[in-house]
Amino acid sequence: MKLAAIFPGQGAQSVGMLADIAGAHASVKAKFDVASEVLGFDLWSIVQEGTAEVLGSTENTQPALLVASVALWELWSAGGEKVNVMAGHSLGEYSALVCAGAMSFEDGVRLVRTRGELMQRAVPSGQGGMAAVLGLDDDAIEACCASVAGEVSVANYNAPGQVVIAGDMSAVDEAIEACKAAGAKRALKLNVSGPFHSKLMASAADDFSEALDAIAVVMPTIPVVQNVRASVAKDVGELKSNLVEQLYSPVQWTASVQFMLSHGLQLCVECGPGNVLAGLVKRISKETPTIGLSKMAGLGAANEL
Repeated sequence: MKLAAIFPGQGAQSVGMLADIAGAHASVKAKFDVASEVLGFDLWSIVQEGTAEVLGSTENTQPALLVASVALWELWSAGGEKVNVMAGHSLGEYSALVCAGAMSFEDGVRLVRTRGELMQRAVPSGQGGMAAVLGLDDDAIEACCASVAGEVSVANYNAPGQVVIAGDMSAVDEAIEACKAAGAKRALKLNVSGPFHSKLMASAADDFSEALDAIAVVMPTIPVVQNVRASVAKDVGELKSNLVEQLYSPVQWTASVQFMLSHGLQLCVECGPGNVLAGLVKRISKETPTIGLSKMAGLGAANEL
């Protein structure tokens, strides 16, 4: 059976996540302790006792989700299950790369903290936003974005009929109305702190590229399908270029899952809190099951696959 390990991005976090699993497996809290030493503050405390607003701040969300995902991956992979391919949604791509050995855990934590800080600074709070559009074809959404004044474009191709747009707040508002007029079932703003994966993030690219160049990156031991082109990089240079471009380019999640399906994917295992990606995979391919590790305190059922 061909397995994919998939890793969620921002939006999968919640205060108190992994508390039950951490109670059963000391290695989860230990992973957060290592990350806290790297970052210089108590990340586990933010995850367990902080407010949703503090945890939801991009520079905190990104390391918290990476650590949670890596901790779950290490618990599950200890059972010896062979994974054929990996993919991560936005931030989740970094979790996949850490788990596939492309960068160290410590470097991954530092890098996504920096990524979050740069993304937060790229656009002043309140000037940019994102919105989910449901029940409208990709082409129609793209046309709606192109029809309004200001910068707005597709940020996430999550699944057929489920797309996220991002850009200037006023342009996003106009695009929402245009999508509704075009027949969208729903179009609503998201509670996020910036217009991620839009051209407005391009100002963060140079500084992020410098941060990426400062760490050791090697080719992953398990192929990682990257968001930007829904394909596997041929070398380290392409892998790093894709990571920089991902900041200001749409997440091609639908195409990434379809790429894996075309190479024989039969089962996805979601390594992260919640089951956000499971829902997306089901919309892309009803026949492809996804198992979420966060619901398995013992992780035994996953290890028996």
